[in-house]
Amino acid sequence: MTTYKEIFGKPVKVLSSDPSNETEGQIWYNSSSGTFKAGLSSGAWASGTSMNIPRREGGGAGTQTSALVFAGAGPTPTKLSSSEEWNGSNWTGGGTMGTARYFLGNAGTQTAALGFAGYNGGNKFEVEEYNGSSWSEVNNIPYSVRDLTGFGIQTAAVAAGGYSGTAVIATTANYDGTNWTSGGNMATARSALAGSGTQTAGLVSAGSSPPRTTATEEYDGSSWTTGGTLGSERDNASMAGVQTASLIFGGTTPSSPTSSNLTESYDGTSWTVQSTLGTAKRGLQKAGLSTSALAAGGTNTPTTFATTENFNVSTTTKTLTSS
Repeated sequence: MTTYKEIFGKPVKVLSSDPSNETEGQIWYNSSSGTFKAGLSSGAWASGTSMNIPRREGGGAGTQTSALVFAGAGPTPTKLSSSEEWNGSNWTGGGTMGTARYFLGNAGTQTAALGFAGYNGGNKFEVEEYNGSSWSEVNNIPYSVRDLTGFGIQTAAVAAGGYSGTAVIATTANYDGTNWTSGGNMATARSALAGSGTQTAGLVSAGSSPPRTTATEEYDGSSWTTGGTLGSERDNASMAGVQTASLIFGGTTPSSPTSSNLTESYDGTSWTVQSTLGTAKRGLQKAGLSTSALAAGGTNTPTTFATTENFNVSTTTKTLTSS
């Protein structure tokens, strides 16, 4: 039998009281109560303040407490160029983009965001940067595309996959803050995919090839390798986090073809089912990390939402008993 020390590299501590900062998987012996105890983590979604404008399939950037959403489609569907900024409690209006669009790529933070490509009656290749108050046009991405994903920061971003207007593509492009250059193609061509991470440590999963896929791929800045298989086929999902710790949520699945509430987390190797979204949606704007994510807006036909949900992971103490 493998011991705790062999797994974690340290023995079980003897403590007179429970620690105030216990972590997932930590085990200790409480000498005062004469019991073994463990830290167990769990995640859950909770409702937040609604955005000022319902929107879907727009861009998202930043963290759970300092986020930006931009562009997208409204209920009619109106193609949007507006932005909203989130401070962890409330939404306020941000700068207006030069090109209204949805199904676009995104990267960056609340005060240094990047929006690129998308759709506005036709595929777009325009790229815009946000400085915390206004948007400005910069060099176009080399090809027009929609239903792509993006990740990274404003000066080191990645565009991956999408639909060219005639075909689903596996193309990757890297942005250095000025110019776009070709990156390695994904193994699986796909549109309506989800992405997270940085330019040199990125992650994509889900999407439609078609059909919907469970394929996950990891990016090192120039080439892609296969990652852990997603637990459910889906497209039009959203993802927050980094390459080794991401959260994917919403979208559509074979059993929920209009919108899903499924949530899964990735640890760099495999996906694990988490608590579901409060409302099934697809095309959510997103921001944050796998342990503190923001899901804003989205749609479940015929409704386009302004609502937001926050995902947080907490660790609780459990007394261990022998069986």
